[in-house]
Amino acid sequence: MKNLTIYFILFGLISCDTLQQVANTAGVSLNTETSAPALTNQEVISGLKEALTIGAKKGAQQASAVGGFLKNDMIRLPFPPDAKKVRDKAMQWGLDNKVEKFEATLNEAAEEACKTAAPIFVNAITNMSVQDGFAILKGNENAATTYLKENTGNALYNAFLPQVKKAIENVKLTAYWEPLAKKYNQSTLLTGNNPINTDLNDYVTKRAISGLFHLVEQKEKEIRKDPLSRSTDLLKKVFSTLDP
Repeated sequence: MKNLTIYFILFGLISCDTLQQVANTAGVSLNTETSAPALTNQEVISGLKEALTIGAKKGAQQASAVGGFLKNDMIRLPFPPDAKKVRDKAMQWGLDNKVEKFEATLNEAAEEACKTAAPIFVNAITNMSVQDGFAILKGNENAATTYLKENTGNALYNAFLPQVKKAIENVKLTAYWEPLAKKYNQSTLLTGNNPINTDLNDYVTKRAISGLFHLVEQKEKEIRKDPLSRSTDLLKKVFSTLDP
């Protein structure tokens, strides 16, 4: 019974001939003459590309907005973990305002970098194959986001890194970081701790990408689960095959 249920779910995702061939292998006979036409390969791919493009662009737009990271607790960049000791010491020294400003500018740098994300996503989406499309449609609730991660991760990092460096300069992040790090490193002469030398460029780049994918994943889940999030007829047709 479980296998039979799976075949009926797949009916809306692959061609009738292919479905019948698979069903025959398991000894299941399907009458498709009175059933609704299956989705074509082109419809599936076009629908997925449309959904991915919408999710990617909206995710990038949301992430790059003022406060996109800073005001979103799900993706907000905290003080770098390997520099937490600097934060703790700074708080002890009464430098609360400097710590707060540093964390704010850290997130502003991530927001600036995300402005370059949309074209990279769109390029990966354009190159999606038929096999990729069906795997995504039949995959779990974040299959499309996973596809983007696998196909854009390196490109995003390479594109984000120089943008992060520019953003760090624009928001004067190092102006808030260097005094904290310098004061902490001076104290290590007395405490015997190792000096800290956090790579802010790498940290902001990786966290910006992680936050961006989180937003894209949220949009993907909405489209898969909520019919009201399917803004076009094609999205409604393709993703209605996933409805219970």
